[in-house]
Amino acid sequence: MNKIERLISIVMILLQKNIVSTTEFSQLLNVSKRTIIRDMETLSLANIPIYALHGVHGGYGIMDEYKIDKRLLSSKDLENILTALGGLGQLLVSEDVALTIKKIESMVGSGAGKSSVHLSFYNWDGRTEMIPYLKMCQEAIMQTKLLAFDYVDRGGSLTNRQVEPYQLHFSEMSWYLRGFCVDRMDYRTFKLSRMEKLQMTPRTFVPREADELPVQQHYEPELVTVKALVAHSIKEQFVERFGHKSIQPYDSGRSEVFIEVPQDRYGFQFLAGFGTNLEIIGPQSYADDFRMFLEDLIRLYT
Repeated sequence: MNKIERLISIVMILLQKNIVSTTEFSQLLNVSKRTIIRDMETLSLANIPIYALHGVHGGYGIMDEYKIDKRLLSSKDLENILTALGGLGQLLVSEDVALTIKKIESMVGSGAGKSSVHLSFYNWDGRTEMIPYLKMCQEAIMQTKLLAFDYVDRGGSLTNRQVEPYQLHFSEMSWYLRGFCVDRMDYRTFKLSRMEKLQMTPRTFVPREADELPVQQHYEPELVTVKALVAHSIKEQFVERFGHKSIQPYDSGRSEVFIEVPQDRYGFQFLAGFGTNLEIIGPQSYADDFRMFLEDLIRLYT
């Protein structure tokens, strides 16, 4: 964080709080107390009406007449923002995001930890290993520097790539990097878990115009409406993914579901995850292909 950003952060915090100590500012902005004192002098010279209080409960404040109307962003609004950012903290690795959370906590005060909503995600070891790659991608995006890495596709083929990085994307369980591949001269999306030997090169690039960036394309396979019977023990999983409208009672232990899934390995893997708690009853062509998928799987163990 440079000095201008730090000065803006100090003003933002003072606009929402009465008195903030030098120690609190120092810890919040990760600088020395001497730096905070110099920053306060700089703000005063810029005619920002900051005043100092001495003593045990002393610190810095800003004149009430200079403060914005707090009704524009209420304490509840700030708590809602904290709820969203707090739960996503397990996914977001940017130090700027962490600092933003601390700023908002300082604005909300002691009630910040009493949110009625809590978000939680799987704490996988592999996700932790991705953190150095994520930080390097973020740094390259901010510094407009090319990234170089070996990339392994689904078939196991290895290619060397140089990419202008533009955006990190998290989808369901995986991180992706979107950028312009200078080797293919086209926009590509790369899965971070398939990257090897990632390096940020010293070579910079000129970001392409926003209107040149294509709309992100996602995998959209052809979907088939499948009729299946599911045990009550897994019913809620279909409610969450497909909604109540797709489910109706069948017998004392099962429900009948109508769901749209692809007729390929992705759809088969999804349905196979439910084991004996799910039975496909139509269409027959889908059930036949699903059975062949399971038979190929069984051959690995016979």
